[in-house]
Amino acid sequence: MSKEIDNYYLGDIKVTISETDSPEKLNVLCQDDSFKMEFKASLYEYQYYKRHMNQKIRNRFAQAHEQES
Repeated sequence: MSKEIDNYYLGDIKVTISETDSPEKLNVLCQDDSFKMEFKASLYEYQYYKRHMNQKIRNRFAQAHEQES
């Protein structure tokens, strides 16, 4: 099991950041009550572009919920 580095909420979206086999990549798990998404991000992106990464997460969830409707 990979070590959890961080977890936080973006509104209703729970974001969990954990290690991967690669020291330069992180696993990002995002979920709310009806949608779940997982992707890899670079350590650099997480450290220096977290705000941008969070905006992409919000946009993706908004698109998923629009498609459900």
